[in-house]
Order: sequence, then structure tokens, then C-alpha cells
Amino acid sequence: MADADGEAREAPKAEEKPQIEPLRLPTPEEIRGQDIWNNCAVRSVVSGIMGGGLGLFMGLFLGALDNPIMQDEMTTKQQFIYTAKQMGRRSYSSAKAFAVMGFVFSAAECVVEKARAKHDTTNTVVAGCVTGGAISARGGPKAACVGCAGFAAFSVAIEKFLDRHS
Repeated sequence: MADADGEAREAPKAEEKPQIEPLRLPTPEEIRGQDIWNNCAVRSVVSGIMGGGLGLFMGLFLGALDNPIMQDEMTTKQQFIYTAKQMGRRSYSSAKAFAVMGFVFSAAECVVEKARAKHDTTNTVVAGCVTGGAISARGGPKAACVGCAGFAAFSVAIEKFLDRHS
């Protein structure tokens, strides 16, 4: 084709269709892995172990920040020993608390998710309430209710934050 100036002009090309990738079915190994992870007991134990690991590191970090009350009267060796003991105590305590928290939250969320056959924010609210209530139950019913509400709100906030950034 030629335009008014006599220059050749290309014919419009047909629209290129986007390439569609073929559907890939999961392998038997991937299916078994998903089945194992969908087991509430496995998921809860793994979450408890991961929570314990997080608590261990947090305890080490926070224990290192503790200063002895009698710091001026202690030698460097005594301060080192004191700090090491504090780090050990804090690590054990934090690891235990985070392990229980991870285990209970994961178990509650998994059970609720299986019972409702849905994956949504309601599961997180219920799991947070169960976890907060269980952890603060020693303080009585009022403390359990406050723990339930607080941990449920915290859980939803974390889930919304993570959903927005993923």
C-alpha cells in the first residue's frame, strides 16, 4: 500500500495472542507433601517448634540487654556470668512461651479451618481468641476475655499486614 506521498506503508498485523502456559498437574510427591502439611497435628508441632526457635532468639537478644542492678560493684567476669545466666533464663522462658503460643494458635486455626471448610479472617479471629484466652486463663475469666480480644485483634492485624505485603 502507498499513502499520499507515495511511501510504502505496512499492512496492519494481526493482534498477537498471549501465550498460555499449559496446566501443570502436581506430582505424587507434591500431593503427599500437601497432605502431610494439611494434617493439623503436623502443622501445630511445626509451628510450635518454629515459635520456640523465635522465642529462643528473642530471649537471647533481650537477655543481653539486661543490666545488673549492682553493675558498679561487679567485676567484668561477674557481669559476663550474670548476663549469660540472664540470657539463658530469658531464652528458655521466651522459647517456651512462643512454642505454646505457636502450637495453640496453629492447632486452633487448623481445626476451625477444617470444620468450616474455608480459609478466611474468621479462622484467624477464632484462633487468636482461643490462644489469647488460653494463655491468660490463669488470671481468671476477666483476664481470659481480655486476652481473647487482644490476641484476636493482634492476629487479624498481622494477617492484614502480611496479606497486603505478599
